[in-house]
Amino acid sequence: MDTEAVRTFVRAAELGQLRHAADELGVTQQAASKRIAALERELDVRLFDRTARGVEPTLDGQVFLPHARNIVTGADRAVTAIRPGSRALRIDVLGLRSAQAVVLHDYWRSHPGTDLDVVTLRADDPGVVVAAVRAGELDASFRSVTDPAALPREVRMVHAFGSPLELLVGPRHPFAAARTLTPAQLRGHRIWVPGIVPRSEWSDFYDQLATEFDLRIDAAGPNFGNEVLLDILADSADVATFVGSRDRYLWPPGHDLRRIPIVNPALVYPLSFMHLRANPHPGLRPVIEHFATLPPLPEPAWLPSWARAPRRDEETPRP
Repeated sequence: MDTEAVRTFVRAAELGQLRHAADELGVTQQAASKRIAALERELDVRLFDRTARGVEPTLDGQVFLPHARNIVTGADRAVTAIRPGSRALRIDVLGLRSAQAVVLHDYWRSHPGTDLDVVTLRADDPGVVVAAVRAGELDASFRSVTDPAALPREVRMVHAFGSPLELLVGPRHPFAAARTLTPAQLRGHRIWVPGIVPRSEWSDFYDQLATEFDLRIDAAGPNFGNEVLLDILADSADVATFVGSRDRYLWPPGHDLRRIPIVNPALVYPLSFMHLRANPHPGLRPVIEHFATLPPLPEPAWLPSWARAPRRDEETPRP
C-alpha cells in the first residue's frame, strides 16, 4: 500500500479540502486526487463524497481513517528511528486564527529556530484528541478534558493560559458605543454562538456561563463560518457574539464591528495543554515555559468549575 496515498487521504479527511491537503504535502491537487483514486481502486471502496465545501469521508472512509492514521504514524516512526535529529514539534490548535495559534506564533517569532508544525485536528470529541496524543500523532494539543477521571494517567494536562472574552457587536447594536461591559449588563441580550457541539469543552463552558450569570446564549442554527457570522453582526441591531481577546478576526471596513471587553468579572475561557508524560518532545518544555511569561488575567475573573478544580498534577502524589 502506498503510504503517501494513505497520508494524503488522512490529511484530506482532517482538513476537509483536497486542495489544502495537497498544499500541505507539497504536491498538486491533481497529484493528490490521483493518489486518492489509486487508493480507492486498491481498497475497492469509495473513500470520499465530494461536496460544495470540499470532501467528506464516506462510511467506508470513516472506518478506514483511524487505521490509516496508524499506518501513517507507523511509517513516520520508522523513518524517525533511523533519521538523525527529530521531526518538527507537532501541536494541535482549534483554529489558525484562535488564541492558541496566536500564542504559538508569538513563541515562534521569539524562537525562530524552532521546528514547529501547527495542525488543526478536526475533532470535537476530547477522547479523539487524547487518543492522538497517546498514539504519538500529536506532541501536544490545546484541548481540555473537563472530567479528570477521563484523562489517561500517561497523558498530562497543564494550564496554558486564560482567554478573556469580549463581546463583538455591529454599529447598530445598543452596546456599540460601550468601552467595557459587565456580565450583568448582558442579561436579556441575545448572544449568538452557533456551532456549540454537545458534550464538548466549550459546551460545558457556555452552559456554566449562562447559568452563573443568567445569560441568553443562543446556539441555534447551523454554523456557516466566521465570515457569515460577521456579516450578520454588521447588519444586526440585536445580535452579538463572544470572541476571545487574542482571537484574530478580519472583516471589511464597512462592517464597523466593535470588540468590547467584559469586566467585573472578566469572563475567562481556560486553555489547557495536553501531552504525554513519558519521553516528551524536547521542544515541549520551552513552549510550556513560555506560557508563564504571558500577562496575568484581569481581576476579578470568572472561570468554569473544571478550571478552578485541582488538576491531577496538583493533587497529592500517590505513595
